Parts: sequence; structure tokens; C-alpha cells
Amino acid sequence: MEKLLAQKKLTPRWYERFPRGVPVGIFTLTMAVTVLSVFAIERAEDQRKGAQIAQIAQEVASGIERRSNANAAYLRSSAALFATQQIVEAPLFRTFIRQLHLDGSYVGSDGIGWAMKVRRADIPTIEAIMRSGGVQDFTVRWAPGGEQSQVVPVMFIEPDSQRNRRAIGFDMFSESTRRTAMTAAERTGQPTATGTVVLQQEGSASGPPGFLVFMPVFAIAPGEQERKLRGFVYSPFNAQRFLESSVDESHLEGAGVRLFDRVEVGSQAVLKPMAAIDPENDSGEVVRRPLDIAGHRFVLEIEAPATPMLSMISVMTLLFGLLVATLLLVLARLLTQQAAEDRIALAWFEQQSSIRNSLTRELNHRVKNTLANVLSIISLTRRRATNLGEFADSLEGRIRALSATHDLLTQSDWGTTPVSLVVQAELAPYAQDQQRHLEMGGPDVELAPNDALSLGLAVHELATNAAKYGALSVENGRVSIRWEMAGEDVARIVWIERGGPPIDTELRRKRGFGTELIEKIVAHELRNPVDLRFETEGVRCTLLIPVRRRGDFAIRQGRLTEPASV
Repeated sequence: MEKLLAQKKLTPRWYERFPRGVPVGIFTLTMAVTVLSVFAIERAEDQRKGAQIAQIAQEVASGIERRSNANAAYLRSSAALFATQQIVEAPLFRTFIRQLHLDGSYVGSDGIGWAMKVRRADIPTIEAIMRSGGVQDFTVRWAPGGEQSQVVPVMFIEPDSQRNRRAIGFDMFSESTRRTAMTAAERTGQPTATGTVVLQQEGSASGPPGFLVFMPVFAIAPGEQERKLRGFVYSPFNAQRFLESSVDESHLEGAGVRLFDRVEVGSQAVLKPMAAIDPENDSGEVVRRPLDIAGHRFVLEIEAPATPMLSMISVMTLLFGLLVATLLLVLARLLTQQAAEDRIALAWFEQQSSIRNSLTRELNHRVKNTLANVLSIISLTRRRATNLGEFADSLEGRIRALSATHDLLTQSDWGTTPVSLVVQAELAPYAQDQQRHLEMGGPDVELAPNDALSLGLAVHELATNAAKYGALSVENGRVSIRWEMAGEDVARIVWIERGGPPIDTELRRKRGFGTELIEKIVAHELRNPVDLRFETEGVRCTLLIPVRRRGDFAIRQGRLTEPASV
């Protein structure tokens, strides 16, 4: 229980020290949750994009493989036909290609051609036969430095176009990349693709890259078991057109596709670009997968299109989280501010209640003191009065003196009261008579409430006595009231009468009510003796009044205090 109360006491102090901590904490927590949500959304979006790109890569690879397999099927069927023929002539080759019903679609290739294997010594004979068969200017040519013992020139190629005619007569065995693929095809008996080459159809050695697929044609002589290579059925491919014909760009959804030839250079693999379909926007996010085309290893690369840094749903989530965090911040700020105001109001009410209680106690105390003074005045006045009229007049004057001093205290909210105001209030009735001479002066000295009351009673009695018997009873009389600081916390007030009627010995012995009130009641209240002398020249009275600090008697001095007994 004590621990719980201690926590309750500590919480307001922490909250008052950091009044904005809770709103800022709520805002930070909400934004942290929002950021985590956006992170999760973006992560899921990246996974979705990755799956999408992987699917696109699969679709593109499947399309390319279908094209490659379809071409391989055509090449196999062509090889099967040419293997049964002793001589492959132009009409037969053309008729067979037309019977394939390709309808001008050569599955992404430039066509299907026939390259026959011949000995170098038979080249003139082959050239003569081809020219007589209708292929004018047929000449076997080879790549620079390619002078092997056997040649494999291109004999026919369909469709018969100006572009394809550029390849007629070229010895493909003379070029190393083609020769490597042809050797591998002869060894395996399967369609085999070359690496990156520039097709003869391009008409320039610096043309766009392409590749070829070779299918060997074997003939078995009667009575022999060993196969004999007769030549190759092949298809030339422009890599860019092959890629574009194999890919449905409407399914790419803005992604890019690149086809690379994987070349082994020493112990490292190098990717040579062959063809590309650029993405709508470069993103740098790519997916690569190996691709086998007729026994040759290619690499397919899919690049995802660039997307905004944040997806639309992430932006909406971020904006919504920011809005919610801001609303919670404002709401928390309002609630905390209201709580702080309530706490201040509660403290103010507690303070007012404490002040009210203190005022009540102070009022009771002061009323008791005042009533005690009144009772003392009544008692002494009754003992000294000879008749009812004298009793009433004396009592009324003294009560009025108390009332005048009370008015001063009320005006100062029962705080400190200057000595000058107390003296002026009590001597006001006599100061209006210009024939009477009053002198008063001294420094600014502030008195506590009860000390001011006691001083007021003393001055009233002295003034009343002077008006009846002393200096204020004659025209030439003079009264001087001076005050000064007699110490750090004591003020000295001196009353001197001069020029009044002489005071006889009998009057000095007689002690009236005023004398007893000053020497007993006032001295008791001021906690200092009163020096009252009846000299021949007039009355002389010296009062020592304590000058107390405000905190010694004030009800509140910057904080609530218990009122002192004044």
C-alpha cells in the first residue's frame, strides 16, 4: 500500500516535469507501428515482384525453348529426308520445305538451309553443278584463314530472299565457332547451336549478333555399318528477331529481357550480350536463369521495371498512420493539458480552502484579541467613570480609535501598516484645528496588525489626555511625535507635549485609565515597557514597538503558512 501511494506521488512529479512526454511518446509509438506496417507491406510487395519476375522468366524461357524445340523438330525431319537421298537437289529441297507448311514462319529463324560436305579438290565440280542448276555466280568462299581439307558450303536456303542469298557458297566449316558446333553435332547426332556469330545474311562482319543450329545428315552405304556425314541441315537466327518472336511483350508487364551467350574464358564464365528488350524503366532488379538452346548454354536475364520507392498501399498506410498519430498526439496533448489544468485547479482549490481555514482561525484570533481589548477598555472605563455620560463618551472615543486603526488594517489586507498612517488617523480630529500645532515625522516603518492596533490605542489615549489637560487644550500648545529605528527590529516612538498647562504634583500621583491602558495593555501587547512621564513642561511618552518581518505574521508569504500569534 505504501509503495502504491509512493508511486502515485511520483507520477504527478514526473508528469509535471515532462508534460509533453506522453503525447510525443504516443506519436512516436504510432509512427513506429506505421513504419513497421509499411516495411511489412513493402517486403510482401518485393516478394510479390520477385515471384512475378520469376514467373515472367519462366514464361520467356518456355517460349524460347518452344521455339528452339520446334526448329529442332523441323531440322530432324529435314535430316531424315535428306539421309535417304543420294543427291539433294534444289527442286527437292524447295519442295520439302514447302511441304512443312511453315507459311513464312520459320520459328524465329531466317529460314532452313542445306550445307553439303565436300572435299576441297571437288570445289570446282560443285561450283559447276550449282551454276548449271540455276544458281548463278555460285562460288565457294571461306572465312579468312579457314583452309581446311574439307569444306561445308551452303548450297540452298529457304526462303529464297536477297538476304539469304548472301549466305550461298559460304564455307561454314572455315569459321571456328561454326566448326565447333558442327563437330559437336556430328559427334552427338543431335541439333547443336553455335555461340555468338555474325550471320552472313547481315552482309557485314560488324552486324548484329546471331547464332546457328546445325543438324547432321548421315548416309549409310549399302553393305557398310559406319555412318557417313553428308552435310548439315541448319537454321540461322538473328538473336534480336529470335528473342522478339519468342516473347509476348504484352505479358512482360514492363519488364526487360536480355539474352546472353555464356562463354568460358579460362576458368571464368563471361556473358556476351546477344539481344535485349529494354524495360520501361531501369530498376537494376534482375533475375537470371540458364537456358539451353540445342545443346548450347545461354543465359536469360529478366529485369523488373522500376517502381516508385513506396507502393500505393504503403503510401496510403503511411498517410493514414501519420493522420492517426497526429490525431492521437493532439488528443493526448489536450487530455494532458486538461489534466494539468485540473491539477492546477485542484491545487488552487486546496490552497483557497487552506487560506479560508487560516483566515477563519486568524479572524477568530483577532476578534478575540479585539474583544479582549474592548472588555479591558470597558472594565477600566467603568472603574474610572463618575457618571454614565462620562463612561459613554470615553468608551465611544476609545472604540472609535480601535475602529480607525481597523480601517487602516483592512485597507492593507491586514498586512503591514505604516506608523505615519496610524498616527495621522488618530490625530486627524486635532489636525483640523489650525490653532493647534502638531509635528510628526520619521522614516518609513511598517508595523504588524496587532502592533498597529496597540499604537493606535496609545496615541488615542495620549491625544485625548492632551486635548483635555495638556498641550492640545491651549492655543500655544505643541505636540511632537517622532519615530525612528532604535535597532534592527525595534522602532522607537516618542510623544512630547510642550506649551500646555503645567502639570501639578497631584496629577502626577493620580493614575487614570489612559495611564493604566498605556502602561499595562499597550505595554503587554507590544512586549516592551512604556516610558510614560508627566513632566512639568508636559507629558513625554516613549514607546518601543517590535518591527517584525512579514513572514512572522502574514497568512501567506509565497506559500501557505500557519498564522502567528499577533
